[in-house]
Amino acid sequence: MVTTPLKHTPYDGTSKPFTIGLMQLQENEWLEEDQNLIAYIDEKLSLYKSLPDKVLVEDEDTRDSQNEVLALVREHLLRHYPSLYQYTDDVMTVASERRIDLSDESLSPIARAALLVQEDLVLMRKSAEGWKLCAASLCFPSAWSLLEKFKRPLNEIHAPVPGFGAGTRNAGLIERMFDNLGSERLVLRWNWSVHGDGALYHPYSNLGPGPRFGEGDMRGRVWLRLERQTLRKLPQSGDILFTIRIHLNPVEMLEGHPNGPQLAQSLNEQLAGLTADEADYKGIKAERARLASRLQEIATGTRRP
Repeated sequence: MVTTPLKHTPYDGTSKPFTIGLMQLQENEWLEEDQNLIAYIDEKLSLYKSLPDKVLVEDEDTRDSQNEVLALVREHLLRHYPSLYQYTDDVMTVASERRIDLSDESLSPIARAALLVQEDLVLMRKSAEGWKLCAASLCFPSAWSLLEKFKRPLNEIHAPVPGFGAGTRNAGLIERMFDNLGSERLVLRWNWSVHGDGALYHPYSNLGPGPRFGEGDMRGRVWLRLERQTLRKLPQSGDILFTIRIHLNPVEMLEGHPNGPQLAQSLNEQLAGLTADEADYKGIKAERARLASRLQEIATGTRRP
């Protein structure tokens, strides 16, 4: 499993769980590629082949918007990552290792666009019921199913999230934020979760019966999963493109981080602050005390025998 050095640490206290927490984003910061780019692309290619119906969806009338996404992603990458991407005759060469045919009609345009980047790409469209998920390449879900969310409005998509279901203040804020987002404005938010393995494709909230992090010593069994999420409105269609970039690391990487003790302590404080419903949604209600103990070991530099 590929991992990324701790480039981002939104669990440092600046990004609170179960808040909207939007931040302004500059155009050159929109998409974020690193040394794991080819590994992520290869994982997407594998999932396209083995589970196409679970990772790719589209409404029939979204092709123009999807092509707008493809053009936008292509031009952004060529402008901001010229050493990684070369484009000739509708073929994008990525890191001198993979050739992605952008005219390949066997894949939807949004699927082709997603093969250029580490991000998942989700297209949202305004309807009478609110903003709906109308097309996506979603290969790296964090304990949710794309098929369950397809064609559903935001308030139904967020229904399982404590404090974000239909009729809540947060649901109203998100709907208005989508309505008011201008094509010249990009926004960023973070989300985090913890899992018992390092799989990128993680559509389920648990791995079966028994403790999520295994019996006994938790070292080597806890993975931090960070989601870098961006939103931007497409200037031609008016649809909104939602990107999700996964950073995945074993919690032990905090032990070698210069600010590891402080980060572990901050994450522990965020865990302690979760309500019972929030901890249950994160899938750690039964394991919170064990996880807190492990983080405390890292925060204090001590290990129990």
